[in-house]
Amino acid sequence: MMQDISAFIITFNEERHIRRAIENAKKYAKEVFVLDSYSTDRTCEIAESLGAHVYKRKFTYHADQLNWGLRNIPFHTEWIWRQDADEYLTDELIEEIEQRLPHVGKDVNAFTAPCLRKFMGRYIKHGIVPLVLLRLFRKGHAQWEDKKMDEHIYVTDGTIGSLNHAFFDDSLMTLTEWTNKHNAYATKEAVDLLCTEYGLHEGESVVNSGAHSMAVRRKKLKYIKLPLFWRAFAFFVYRYFFRLGFLDGKEGFLWHFLQGFWYRALADAKVFELKKRMGYDEEKIKEYLRETYLTDHTGG
Repeated sequence: MMQDISAFIITFNEERHIRRAIENAKKYAKEVFVLDSYSTDRTCEIAESLGAHVYKRKFTYHADQLNWGLRNIPFHTEWIWRQDADEYLTDELIEEIEQRLPHVGKDVNAFTAPCLRKFMGRYIKHGIVPLVLLRLFRKGHAQWEDKKMDEHIYVTDGTIGSLNHAFFDDSLMTLTEWTNKHNAYATKEAVDLLCTEYGLHEGESVVNSGAHSMAVRRKKLKYIKLPLFWRAFAFFVYRYFFRLGFLDGKEGFLWHFLQGFWYRALADAKVFELKKRMGYDEEKIKEYLRETYLTDHTGG
């Protein structure tokens, strides 16, 4: 029996993913809501043809967009699953949710679930530890940190349960599209590394966001203490050789090289570029980061 869940998907030009995402969401959700950032392709047309409720809003940054959706979209269900357009839940996870949700105590207001990765159609089984992400939560009991990057969702009260079965991140982008997207991600990663290095995240905390989110942040604090570029190479070697990433064939090599080395080396290059451009002056760097990336110029 379908549980009292709504699917919440934010989109921009996701016509190649949106049909798969919504058809998957309809297996577990009573309603599907899409918050679109004025796509120029057929994303909204496809979503509406499949029965999804489509809302449109200019994109600012992820946390702002997601929190706006929680405040303004009329979710009618008790629970919400936050789903990316390129993700889908396995049948085993859907069955687990159906079995467990009716018996959840009132003190449990969210659940985490493992996120597995597919790349170029192949499940990347080795070399990486599955992400454990908070995705299912009671309406009115969760929100995202108001951060421009590296935002986490957290529950405002109650406890977090864990689901054992997984959902997949399975992008259908070409390699050219993937690398273009990760070039933009590398800029955000570089800014986050610099903000972490210079303490511009101080005073921020995540309350009840799941143990995995905090573990990732602790690892980042260790990562920034390692030398530029060497840390990206060491990360690739660790994942590809010591964690047996080579067992996933050509797709595994491309994933670990591109995501584990190239992407991180590019982020380091952008860190190096900014430091050099600013004459390695810490105060100039911090002021540039605050003005360019950490200040809201959207006018609310």
